Amino acid sequence: MSDAATESPARVLIAADKFKGSLTAVEVAAHVEAGLRSVVPALSVESLPVADGGDGTVDAAVAAGFERRTVTVTGPLGTPVEAVYALRGDTAVVEMAEASGLRHLPPGVFAPLTATTYGTGELLRAALDAGARTIVLGVGGSATTDGGAGMLTALGARLLDASGQPVSPGGGPLAGLATADLGGLDPRLADTEIVLASDVDNPLLGPKGAAAVYGPQKGASPVDVEALDAALGRFAEALGDQRSVDAPGAGAAGGIGYGALAGLGATFRPGIEVLFEVLGFGPALERADLVITGEGSLDEQTLHGKAPVGVAQAARARGIPVLAVCGRLALSPETLQAAGIRRAYALTDLEPDLPRCIANAAELLEATAAVLARDTFLV
Repeated sequence: MSDAATESPARVLIAADKFKGSLTAVEVAAHVEAGLRSVVPALSVESLPVADGGDGTVDAAVAAGFERRTVTVTGPLGTPVEAVYALRGDTAVVEMAEASGLRHLPPGVFAPLTATTYGTGELLRAALDAGARTIVLGVGGSATTDGGAGMLTALGARLLDASGQPVSPGGGPLAGLATADLGGLDPRLADTEIVLASDVDNPLLGPKGAAAVYGPQKGASPVDVEALDAALGRFAEALGDQRSVDAPGAGAAGGIGYGALAGLGATFRPGIEVLFEVLGFGPALERADLVITGEGSLDEQTLHGKAPVGVAQAARARGIPVLAVCGRLALSPETLQAAGIRRAYALTDLEPDLPRCIANAAELLEATAAVLARDTFLV
């Protein structure tokens, strides 16, 4: 029997993130619960899918009781796309990837210089129209490197070139930006709290900035990266907020963090911290004797603001043991222990072939959860 089994926990909280590319956080929770109950049918289980502000944030909010709202907005290439946000009372959760994410690009197609965040601004406006006065803006998975210029334009800003004409969409054209007029921004924003939720704290510019670090993931060549970094610098000059250039999160999601901080007066907070509050993680944790967390890959990135470590640290502060499930495990037992995770169970332990593992993630996860249950609850 494992260490976690010594007290035979009766109440289990499943607080796992998505397995990217195979299972949503909601599906992960369902399959883990099924695997646990296959071994201990009467086990008390509560599921609270979590996210860190990136892909899956809206789904996690909906699973926690928010209403799913669907709107048509402008995609990163300028064509209409369907996007969702979540609403409960006067609080909305907006996921920028829903409007401006890589998911909306055709396979193999990138637009590093021209992709726009205009649709994210439309999504924020829809939340305002629905009565939201607190908006959590989760960023990540973007197809864009425009500093949030499109977002601000959709909300009423005027970004003009030297001839007084609006600059074209995307980060590249910002090189020709002459003036930025934020006077026309939606007046409701002044009475709205915007929380920028992200798991990255990059600045806007330079070798650790939006273009240099994330531009290549969106198809930017070295020449494109240099051009985008210079264009974002010009954008910051026009907005006149140099302080936010180096602020944590300014470089998130192609610099949309900067647009939110400098243009919307947003407050940056680690995504997992914000989502814990929004999803009601604290009260759920108080009801638990054991927590099961996880994500697709437990690796070095997990240690830098990802959901599983946030879950583990919060649980450890309350003396609650934490186990993890994952697709693949790339952390040593010592590193897991230091992060607050007693043991991790990987799907690749049952199916080492990665493509087959991904293709059969659902059944493998149930089988893995059953192994966890036998180790934890059976002598």
